[in-house]
Amino acid sequence: MNTLCIINAKDLGNLSVLLYFSDNTQKVVDIGEFIHKHPHPQYNKYLNPKQFAKFKLENGNIVWGKDWDLIFPIEQLYKGVIE
Repeated sequence: MNTLCIINAKDLGNLSVLLYFSDNTQKVVDIGEFIHKHPHPQYNKYLNPKQFAKFKLENGNIVWGKDWDLIFPIEQLYKGVIE
């Protein structure tokens, strides 16, 4: 069985991303909703659209920041809802 991973991601604006998974599934995920519900100095800078857009794909996941300031469980991203 292959491990599920993110193979591409697109910034949709409004702190949302379109994620492309290795099983050909696509999901839109509102990351901003999580940040607003869980304010934290480490996360809050990603409310700035320019900072938010600097995400990258590493090890099959989407991450923000040099030291992975913001990262989410792949299962939650796949559902399209971050808890």
